[in-house]
Amino acid sequence: MPRTLSDMPTVALAVTDGMLHFELSMACEVFGSAPVGVDVPWYDVTVCGTQAVQVGRFRLEPDQGLDRLRDADTVIVPGWADVDVEPPGKLVEAVRAAYEAGARVASLCTGAFVLAAAGLLDGKRATTHWAHTDVLAARHPEVTVDPDVLYVDNGSVLTSAGKAAAMDLCLHLLRLDHGSAVANAAARRLVVPPHRAGGQAQFVATPVPERDDHPLGALLPWVVERLDQPLTVEDLARQARMSSRHLGRHFRAATGTTPLQWLLIQRIRRAQELLEATDDSVDTIATTTGMGTATTLRRHFNRTVGVPPDTYRRTFRSKARPAADGRG
Repeated sequence: MPRTLSDMPTVALAVTDGMLHFELSMACEVFGSAPVGVDVPWYDVTVCGTQAVQVGRFRLEPDQGLDRLRDADTVIVPGWADVDVEPPGKLVEAVRAAYEAGARVASLCTGAFVLAAAGLLDGKRATTHWAHTDVLAARHPEVTVDPDVLYVDNGSVLTSAGKAAAMDLCLHLLRLDHGSAVANAAARRLVVPPHRAGGQAQFVATPVPERDDHPLGALLPWVVERLDQPLTVEDLARQARMSSRHLGRHFRAATGTTPLQWLLIQRIRRAQELLEATDDSVDTIATTTGMGTATTLRRHFNRTVGVPPDTYRRTFRSKARPAADGRG
């Protein structure tokens, strides 16, 4: 059983020679310090390895040995460059031992190869950098490798795709631990999109277009400002000045999902924020988010997030919330 949040101050980064410094630095940045105005128990980050390791062009001296991974509440395994060789046995054994001791284990990018070698992905769905998904699937046929998603949450075992998707997974972990308000404050400090959305059971996150000249670049903010309205695909197509079919193709290419599914995800996101930050009733939140009735909101929320709205509120309203500006 993973440890509870009240006992979860420690994030251990498992390192070895050849680790990718981008993913390692990203995890240090996200978990290393709380954004200004956030008043929740923050993480004690430690770097664990057998000896000084080569990380990209830099030499890194770990704080602790790999045996200390088993004392951590969350273990993060960054990617490393050479996936053509098997990951070091000591690293694999230490990650397996940490998981068996109750740690939540997450891999960033090609760190999934370590989790797979440790047997943590057997019978599970997982992902890694798109350029290496075929290798992971061939080497570990017992793993269901999904090349099309940004990250996969299996509860106590999580995997991400490469580079920016690692940030999505780190923010997802913040959201699980402290709620949307804290994760959003961290995202504002890092100047990254706060949530490339998904559902708790599956948490298939999909990208949103960020270029000003993207065909959906002006439409998506327009939609988010009108979530209380009963928007249809035709409404979105009309605003974007394109046919519904053309709109659907752009949505599928940019977000990996349909316009209506994307719209539902935004409504759920807004509901989460309101449940955390206000005392509004579920009926009021249903109206504010365009879900119509409390019954409809509860059905979609439970299916997407994995718990009813009232349970979600009790979980995160008991945690301190960040100051309004969220700057850091």
